[in-house]
Amino acid sequence: MHELSVALGIVKIAENEIKKVRAKKVELIELEIGTLAGIEFDALDFVWNAAVKNTVLEKARKRINKIPAKAKCGDCEKIYPIQFIHDNCPSCGSFLKNIIQGKELRVVSLEAS
Repeated sequence: MHELSVALGIVKIAENEIKKVRAKKVELIELEIGTLAGIEFDALDFVWNAAVKNTVLEKARKRINKIPAKAKCGDCEKIYPIQFIHDNCPSCGSFLKNIIQGKELRVVSLEAS
């Protein structure tokens, strides 16, 4: 379950940023996670409380913005939504594509006090 290591990485980022601004805790953390980022959202929720216990994120609200995956066809250049990395172009059937969104995993903002 790599979601625990992802959650611990998020805690590390938050702790580093909080030190920079000399705050004590985080009120809100906002994340962007793409649907192709390899994160199971339910698993992340499951490990979250254990990962943030006794950290600056322990009492923080967590907001996750899910970024839907999109690809651009390498043959006909149509931009289309995808659910799986192996989805083909709905216009021409090509499997050649460039993923243009959906692999994100980032901390967007922290509200600290």
